[in-house]
Amino acid sequence: MSIVYKCKHCGHVIGQLNQHVLHTSILGWDQLTNEDKMNMIHYQKNGDVHIQAICENCEESLGQHPQYHELDFFIQ
Repeated sequence: MSIVYKCKHCGHVIGQLNQHVLHTSILGWDQLTNEDKMNMIHYQKNGDVHIQAICENCEESLGQHPQYHELDFFIQ
């Protein structure tokens, strides 16, 4: 089982954890609302978990162009 963090805007893999046992509280998932969990955490058929986050480059772009927050995707 792997936990893969990917940018929801550009698709870049931010990081990956290859652990057989992990407590989700260590990862901070217990701090997320149920809605955030549904939007961010996606379970794959092979047992992997994909987490949608924002990479540093996209975060910087959002900071420089606040109007991008209105868009679902700002990278074409």
